[in-house]
Amino acid sequence: MVLNDKIYKILKWGLIIFIPALITLIGTLGQIYGFETEKIILTISAISTFVGAIVGISNHNYNKGE
Repeated sequence: MVLNDKIYKILKWGLIIFIPALITLIGTLGQIYGFETEKIILTISAISTFVGAIVGISNHNYNKGE
């Protein structure tokens, strides 16, 4: 599987910039307002790990020339 360049760049930006910032925001707001954030953060982390694996496979296949 090879993602097209635009989708690849969007997903990569989301994984490198957006997701860590979102996790930090949720964790910080949870501390400030006293609500439980563990399940939300773990869910986002699991999804981003899955998407990261897909992006990594796509990048590997692209570099192999498939």
